[in-house]
Amino acid sequence: MKSLKKIELHLHLEGAAPPAFIRALAAEKHQDIGHIFDERGAYSYNGFNEFLRVYEAATSVLTAPRDYARLVTEVLGNCAEEGAIYAEVFVSPEFCGGADLTAWRDYLAAMEEAAAEAERSGITSRAILTCIRHFGPERARKTAICAAETSGSWVTGFGIGGAESAGELSDFAWAFDCAREAGLGLTAHAGEWRGPGSVRDALALGVTRIGHGIRAIEDAALLSDIAARGVTLEVCPGSNIALGIVPGWPAHPIARLADAGVRVTVSTDDPPFFHTTLSQEYQRLADAFGWAEAEFGQMNLWAVEAAFCDETTRTRLRKDLT
Repeated sequence: MKSLKKIELHLHLEGAAPPAFIRALAAEKHQDIGHIFDERGAYSYNGFNEFLRVYEAATSVLTAPRDYARLVTEVLGNCAEEGAIYAEVFVSPEFCGGADLTAWRDYLAAMEEAAAEAERSGITSRAILTCIRHFGPERARKTAICAAETSGSWVTGFGIGGAESAGELSDFAWAFDCAREAGLGLTAHAGEWRGPGSVRDALALGVTRIGHGIRAIEDAALLSDIAARGVTLEVCPGSNIALGIVPGWPAHPIARLADAGVRVTVSTDDPPFFHTTLSQEYQRLADAFGWAEAEFGQMNLWAVEAAFCDETTRTRLRKDLT
């Protein structure tokens, strides 16, 4: 499956950091974060809330623009090895200087330089600046301002991640309005832990994509609405299974969502946390549903249409896939 050209739309930059990368960086800085790894050196957590704590502990060693530049190089290199020709990464200014705009510009400059170098090596990327739901709407405003003030060639989207149980999506309307006025593409994590109502709340924010969104399968009317609007779901099956939201690959609703006319795409979310890769996701879907190049080709074309990129890039990606 590695040889198949792929598009990835839902990849958390910090969450894609290999454990070895984080351990090495912690050692350089004499930080002890050994408690977040198991005896094999993998990330260790039990349940979603602990996953968030381990995620934030791993991110705590990324303290300078150079750290993020190295991370971009590492993550995009891994994406390319999996056959990805285009990836959109979720980045939170909260972890890059506390969403202070001046500090964020320094981090962004370093990441953009690394992304440009990766593109010369064959993989194109864009950034989706992401507020963190459990940090609250006031802090989300700072992230939205960072997004609006630095939107451009690499920063092309805005979204929200974090604990879906925290607050309501409507609490973040100001942040999404700010990002929309800046011309950024909009996406939101929804319908992962909460039910169909959370997907409706995301649609009310004016998003064109939804991160996960799999709980929409529980509401036929909602499925019809999503399909009619042409909203794209950024589905991360391995993540859903690893976190216990879905009991196994044959039970995952991605095939039923596609059969209902919903545009679905395949991504890895936080691959080292969930012991997966993009190629493994494709192979497991092929094994579970009998999908082959035609089905994956259609999903990647949907991903290109939904990508937060300029039309020149979109046209090139379309040609590369066909």
